[in-house]
Amino acid sequence: MTDHFALDGAHRHCQSLQDALDRLRDHGLGRLGDWGARLAAVLPAGGRLLAAGNGGSAAQAQHLTAELVGRYRQERPAYSAIALHAETSSLTAIGNDYGFDQVFARQVAAHGRPGDVLVLLSTSGRSPNLISAAIAGRTAGMEVWAMTGPGPNPLAEAAHEALHVDAPATATVQETHLVAVHLLCEAFDSAAATPGAARPVSRGREVRDRASAPKRSGAVPVFRRLP
Repeated sequence: MTDHFALDGAHRHCQSLQDALDRLRDHGLGRLGDWGARLAAVLPAGGRLLAAGNGGSAAQAQHLTAELVGRYRQERPAYSAIALHAETSSLTAIGNDYGFDQVFARQVAAHGRPGDVLVLLSTSGRSPNLISAAIAGRTAGMEVWAMTGPGPNPLAEAAHEALHVDAPATATVQETHLVAVHLLCEAFDSAAATPGAARPVSRGREVRDRASAPKRSGAVPVFRRLP
C-alpha cells in the first residue's frame, strides 16, 4: 500500500530540486563556465586545485577532485587536485593540536601556491573551518571560489567569488552542488581541449595581489541554453 504522505514528500522534494536547478540554469551557468575556463588556464600549466567541505559537502568536494585526477567524460591527462578532508592523519593531527577550525587552513598554507585554485563547499556558508581556509587561500595568493546555499553568507564574503544555491533544504543544496560540480568539470574539459588554453601559472606580484583583490563581477557563459 502506498504511503501517500511519503509520496507527497517525495513530490515536494523533487519540485524543490527542480526549482533549484532552474535557478542554477538561469543564473549560475555563466559563472561555472567562467570558472571552468579559468581552471583550464591553471591545471594544464602545472597548477593545482584544492577542495574541502564538511559532511555531505566533503563528499561533493572529493567528487570534484576525483573527476579532475581521473576523468569526467573524455580521455585526457590527469590533473593535480586534492580533497583536504581526505588526508585523515593531517586532519586529525591539526584538529588535535590547533583546533577544528584550522583543519583546512593549515593544509591550504602547506599546499596552496600563488595562482592555484581553492574550492570550498558548504550548504550554510557559515562553517568556521571553511571560512578560515578561504582566508588562508587568499593569503597564499590562491583564487578562492565558494559553492554555498542561500546568500549572503560569511563564506561567500571570504571567497573571491561564490555560486549560491537558493534552496530551503540542505539536501536540495547538496544535490544542486553535485550538478554544479559536473558542469564545472564539463566547462573545464571543453576549455582545456581548446588549443592554447593553458598558459604558465604566474608566480609574481600580480597573482600574490589576489589575496586582497575584490570579488569579480560578471561571468562569461559557455553553455548554450537548449529550447
